[in-house]
Amino acid sequence: MNIGLIILMIIGGAAGLFSTLYILISLPYMIIKKIVRTVRYGISLFD
Repeated sequence: MNIGLIILMIIGGAAGLFSTLYILISLPYMIIKKIVRTVRYGISLFD
């Protein structure tokens, strides 16, 4: 295989991996943060 194609495959795979990890970490964090704020301070879930 061409070395340029291999480099593009590595960069594309890393971009997909990092975006997936970001979604998997940030989504539960935001949901838990909103629930904690609702319980602790009485703030609406939709603010």
